[in-house]
Amino acid sequence: MPLLTVRDLSVHFHTRNGLVKAVDGISFDVEAGKTLAIIGESGSGKSVVCYSMLGLVPMPPGRFEGGSAMLGDRDLLTMKESELRKVRGKGISIIFQDPMTSLNPYMKIGDQMIEPLQLHFGMGKKEAWKKATETLAEVGIKNPEERMNAWPFEFSGGMRQRVVIAMALITEPEIIIADEPTTALDVTVQAQILKLLKELQQRRNIGVIFISHDLSVVADIADHICVMQNGAFVEQGSRDDIFKRASHPYTQKLLSAVPDTHKTQAHPDAEQPLVRVENLCTWFGGGKKTEPVKAVDNVSFDIRRGEIVGLVGESGSGKSTTGRSILRLLKPTSGSIQFDGKELAHLDMRQMKPLRRRMQMIFQDPYASLNPRMTVYDTLAEPLLLHRVVTRKELDTRVFELMDSVGLARQAVLRYPHEFSGGQRQRIAIGRAIATHPEFIVADEPVSALDVTIQAQILDLLLDLVDRFNLTMLFVSHDLAVVRYLSDRILVMKDGQLVEEGNAADVFDRPEQAYTRELLASIPGKSLLEQRASQL
Repeated sequence: MPLLTVRDLSVHFHTRNGLVKAVDGISFDVEAGKTLAIIGESGSGKSVVCYSMLGLVPMPPGRFEGGSAMLGDRDLLTMKESELRKVRGKGISIIFQDPMTSLNPYMKIGDQMIEPLQLHFGMGKKEAWKKATETLAEVGIKNPEERMNAWPFEFSGGMRQRVVIAMALITEPEIIIADEPTTALDVTVQAQILKLLKELQQRRNIGVIFISHDLSVVADIADHICVMQNGAFVEQGSRDDIFKRASHPYTQKLLSAVPDTHKTQAHPDAEQPLVRVENLCTWFGGGKKTEPVKAVDNVSFDIRRGEIVGLVGESGSGKSTTGRSILRLLKPTSGSIQFDGKELAHLDMRQMKPLRRRMQMIFQDPYASLNPRMTVYDTLAEPLLLHRVVTRKELDTRVFELMDSVGLARQAVLRYPHEFSGGQRQRIAIGRAIATHPEFIVADEPVSALDVTIQAQILDLLLDLVDRFNLTMLFVSHDLAVVRYLSDRILVMKDGQLVEEGNAADVFDRPEQAYTRELLASIPGKSLLEQRASQL
């Protein structure tokens, strides 16, 4: 008998702009020891399904239009709030996407861990503390007795996610809802978290609802998959059914949008590199009694004109610091940075200004890098005027040309960043980067936060722009599948140093270093996705 049986669930939002059918007549079961994955793009209704059952969707504007969600012999949809509070955490727990938003920064980890035990089971502090320490150990936190007294900011992203998993497990729930729990994590940390979830699920016989837009992650963890579009399930089936025998066009579209790790690119090689980095060091801090943080430590490489070079590694490996040092957004400690034969390492901000037009950057989070008080028009016009690319008389024409180049509708030119989706905001950021006709672009994790179909669109846009404008690019990412799809050559970075370098195919298919092999082995769903690619 299933732990949870959902039938014909419908949740609609009644807004000023009309009716939104967020969830429209869906049905599914959650079984003990099994993982049900709900996949789809942002806005498809995935999270609303789970949050509405636990009373976490505001009513109004939301409203149940029908259906049932039976947890045993109790219907979650008809429960009073006092009853739901007992279910939340004790019967059903949630692992949220961003652990820093679900951990209280003003409370030590131990105090947050014991709170649900005291609330749901009436445990004393000593007994609850002992159980919380054991649960931290179970999820792989070293020195759990000591870490119980630590603050959330003292943990890495992967360790914080382990803490959140421990908090979800501590009340011994029957079901765990995992809402995009690995989206913000590096590929190796992601693999560790997915493996941990699977082991804990099997050990405790827990039913899991895994919400994700990442099909490669789902390929590794799911037993049964529901594909969601516009509030409805368009296809359901076992993992193999979905990945090997998908029948619905939308499912096929999602699968085709996953980067093809066998795709090769061909870009012209030039004899002289456009960018040459030699013995680059960028260190932070350090003093009489403390060692500096060697974010980039004696790194050397070339980038030829027209080439896309992928720079990969885990968080903290020094990737972003390398890119920012090349553009002189950070001051290097020592070494040489040459752009088109000109030494940059010792130039001050005034001396760098003439080169800014030729060197640009695309940042990871467009919402953070775009001015919320500037319209698209102002955002695109600013670099054109600053670098005197066009006259004011030519400005309108050039802004509209940029919007055309990155696939944005001209009628949206007076909108603000908050009025666009994540993918559209990234298109605005790309438009700003190419506005000055640069020769070299550093793209720092530009697709890491995007849905798989939007990610594919942005990657194809970047490839198109590289070819159309003969751009040279350093593409920084922790996602090896994306880097393989885009890059001519790959640089692998660890602890501030380059550990491997070579053509994309050689590094991906014949890695020499153990660390590179570890990164490649951590790519989620690699075997299933490669099987599917071979069938196409």
